[in-house]
Amino acid sequence: MPPVVGERPADARRPAAPRSARPGPLVARTAVPVTSRRPPAARLPRGRFRRFVLRHGWRAYAIPLLSVATVLVLLDIAFSPATDLPASAAGGAPVSTTAVPTVESPPTAPAEGDLDASLAPQVAGKESYVEKGDGTLSVVDGSSSVMGTGPLKRFIVEVEDGTGIDGPGFAAAVERTLGDPRSWGNGGRMSFQRVGARDAAAGRFDFKVTLVSPGRMETYCPGVGTGGYTSCRYGDRAVINLARWATAVPDYRGDITTYRLYVINHEVGHVLGHGHEQCPGAGQVAPVMQQQTLGLQGCVKNAWPFP
Repeated sequence: MPPVVGERPADARRPAAPRSARPGPLVARTAVPVTSRRPPAARLPRGRFRRFVLRHGWRAYAIPLLSVATVLVLLDIAFSPATDLPASAAGGAPVSTTAVPTVESPPTAPAEGDLDASLAPQVAGKESYVEKGDGTLSVVDGSSSVMGTGPLKRFIVEVEDGTGIDGPGFAAAVERTLGDPRSWGNGGRMSFQRVGARDAAAGRFDFKVTLVSPGRMETYCPGVGTGGYTSCRYGDRAVINLARWATAVPDYRGDITTYRLYVINHEVGHVLGHGHEQCPGAGQVAPVMQQQTLGLQGCVKNAWPFP
């Protein structure tokens, strides 16, 4: 049978040409950082979370962790005990009215004072005074020149609040006493200078001279046993009893001026390291470190270390 027009015999068909093995143009591949690759879709559950992870990559894990950490910090702040702040730091009134340094100098020696349990309080002068002040102290501001020669001792003057005392007047009396050549600076042994509130706050002083009401003596001379009658020394503070400052003692027979000189020199003497002395004999001058507040024991009153 003759071949059909338009068709080729089966064995006459040309075999298909093999595919070319020649490589086509090279396309450069850019390395993708591991951190920027999205998690394989096959490992993620289907749904909104899958779409969120595919869109945000590593941020999908960081955001929940940061949210949890933030919540924990807020809970810690909310349930932590509040720290007490001074009223002044919180915008209220100051905690204390005292103007002296907030840290008291610790005593370096036992407290000293004139004490006698059998001696009842007595009044020899006519001046009135406050029995019990506010219990806080204020530095009398102001300073003096250097008084005398020799090693310098700087001091501050304090008065108890609520006593009505003339602070500058008391400070001037202390200056006159310690600046006198008959006082502790005699012969160039030492010099004195009063300093004010700024130096007091910075602790730039050697000792304090403080006027305190009788009802507060045990506050500033704890354990001394002044009975509200005598003065004392406690730490670096020479504490003058306001009642004695105003009225003196019976043996001084109303000579308040001389007694005030004595009580300053006596208590400052304790601060400087001097102890008590006895009357050397009847009719002799009493040492300034004799407890003249309790009696003269036959000696003649004396206000000066070097009369």
